[in-house]
Amino acid sequence: MKERVNHAIELFDQGFACSQSVLGAFCDQYGLDQNTALKIANGFGGGIARKQEVCGAVSGAVMTIGLQYGKKDASDSESHERTYQAVQCFCDEFTKRNNSILCSELLGCDMPTARERGLFHTSCRMYVQDAAEIVEELLNEG
Repeated sequence: MKERVNHAIELFDQGFACSQSVLGAFCDQYGLDQNTALKIANGFGGGIARKQEVCGAVSGAVMTIGLQYGKKDASDSESHERTYQAVQCFCDEFTKRNNSILCSELLGCDMPTARERGLFHTSCRMYVQDAAEIVEELLNEG
């Protein structure tokens, strides 16, 4: 496994949210310090503040892709399209591996039940790993 993927898993194992773990593993290569990245990504964990919408690991990956390809000029349609293309590729691969990008579908239960079943330490950890692996592959290709 690659260094950034390992770092994402380490962050998750330390108690950071899935979203924080993925963005936190890649942020430094874009000049974003880890503390700031962890703060930015915090609210996206648990499918956006435990609402079980889009998986936090997916959100962390989308933020990372934005750091790589996102536009800084409103008229930069090329960067805008490249970002959307990369996010779509990411979502397609994540869905191929896990059948969904939605936290509720990935866990198959509500948050209290997921906690009782230990899914954060098993399933969520795997989603963090998958998200980090896919992002790393995409960024290396691009």
